Amino acid sequence: MLRRMLTLPTCAALTFLSACADDTAAAVPESAMSRADVEEIVRAYIIDNPEIIVEAMQVLNERNNRKAAESLASDPRDFSVGPADAPVTIVEFFDYKCGYCRMSLDWVMEQVEKSDGQIRVVFKEFPILSDQSRTAAMAALASMDQDKYLEFHQKLMRYSGQLDREKVLELAGEVGLNTAKLEKRMDSPEIVEHLQDIRQEAQAFGADATPSFFVNGKLIQGFDKRNLEETINSALEG
Repeated sequence: MLRRMLTLPTCAALTFLSACADDTAAAVPESAMSRADVEEIVRAYIIDNPEIIVEAMQVLNERNNRKAAESLASDPRDFSVGPADAPVTIVEFFDYKCGYCRMSLDWVMEQVEKSDGQIRVVFKEFPILSDQSRTAAMAALASMDQDKYLEFHQKLMRYSGQLDREKVLELAGEVGLNTAKLEKRMDSPEIVEHLQDIRQEAQAFGADATPSFFVNGKLIQGFDKRNLEETINSALEG
């Protein structure tokens, strides 16, 4: 029964414990204790204290989350607000044609405005809903060259109509962007490559919908405000 219940993280935990047993056996003179003796001690301890499997899984998950958070937040091409060493990093994958992304905008901006060095927000353009989504995402990334990303991002996200190229450039002009420079930049191979890399990143980390948030590496799909805030508060308290 126990064998059937083992998950991959559990197996990883057992592998770790087995490695400890190997180290212990190697450190103890063979005349004092054999490898079989050490393995039997470890096995008996696990059976008597099965909670250590859960603890090991929790440590493993936390370690994996930290690695995910570091990887997701490390691309200098992404726009971000907040210090790199902030105790909480929020990464959002979004689409400008996504209604739930639009609903979450005010909350996201609150995190940006009240971060006070405690929160870093990383923006990931993830246009999966339409060609208009992609046009808007390309323009948003291009706006970084003119230091207007955050203002333009909000303008695009709050607009609920059609986001064809003409409208996107019109909105860009309204926030003071040089639209000629923007249009040239948004069609560049660098922008196309950046979007491709974000899509691959989303697939690798399981973000298959918008919005998808990662809080210190923990994936929260959809705008689940309560879950997001509880996860942030827990990270700040920890």
